[in-house]
Amino acid sequence: MAGRAFHLEIVTPDRVVLSDDAVTSVVVPGSEGYLGVMAHHAPLLTELTVGGIEIVRDDNTELTYATSGGFMEVSENRVLILADTAEPAEEIDIERATASKDRAEDRLRRRSEAEVDAARAEVALMRALNRIRVAEHIQR
Repeated sequence: MAGRAFHLEIVTPDRVVLSDDAVTSVVVPGSEGYLGVMAHHAPLLTELTVGGIEIVRDDNTELTYATSGGFMEVSENRVLILADTAEPAEEIDIERATASKDRAEDRLRRRSEAEVDAARAEVALMRALNRIRVAEHIQR
């Protein structure tokens, strides 16, 4: 199975989130839509956006992470994801994400007030909704 696997590393500003030599596929939220990578993929550099990262290992286990964007580089059977954030789905606190969603929605309802930064509230809402979606996906 070694010919089907590649090395995947997910790095955030805080830490190395994942370093795995047994990945057979990864699907990421590219800026132009979701895209997948398998072993021996052509070199690629792409921007990532808010979404889920889905990983399949050579033992058929699946890993899912919520990300808020970053970049992915594919080169020489190695994938490096430099993510703004990357949170394993099983570690997402749905109650906390729901509270973040509620706060962002409240700020957006008050967008006409001078102290409300609507753009920041929209990004916060997108991130919260993504975290909820990713966490609920693995609970099924």
